[in-house]
Amino acid sequence: MPTTQLLDFLQREMLLFAAFGVVLVLFIANELHGRVSGPKRLAARDAVRLINDRDALIVDVRPHAEFKKGHLMNAVNLPLAKVDEKVSELGKDKSRPIIVYCALGGSGVEAARKISGHGYTEVYPISGGLDGWMAADLPITAK
Repeated sequence: MPTTQLLDFLQREMLLFAAFGVVLVLFIANELHGRVSGPKRLAARDAVRLINDRDALIVDVRPHAEFKKGHLMNAVNLPLAKVDEKVSELGKDKSRPIIVYCALGGSGVEAARKISGHGYTEVYPISGGLDGWMAADLPITAK
């Protein structure tokens, strides 16, 4: 009996299920496209290694008010909206690794693309942004 009810529901709501299927496919395609074409995302632990081993510059692209509430130690605040106009503040050494992060990861990827577009060769967003960093039980500071 439950199988019959399910089939009946699917027939009545075919348009709803078709729309759900399209949204699901688009979501998956977007995620795959970002992983294939975007900059290489670093897990929080890999970012720590890059900071310790190669003295990576850390860039927080969140608004200044969010930055003041808490950020990675030694991070520079460069809000996403100002990346293009203030990218020169990142220094002249365009081969120095740069780690970029935002709150959840999406704006970090966008900022990494912008910074790379200005000639910086190693720019890596943190996977999951600051949330990913804190989920890995890594410290932040408000100083």
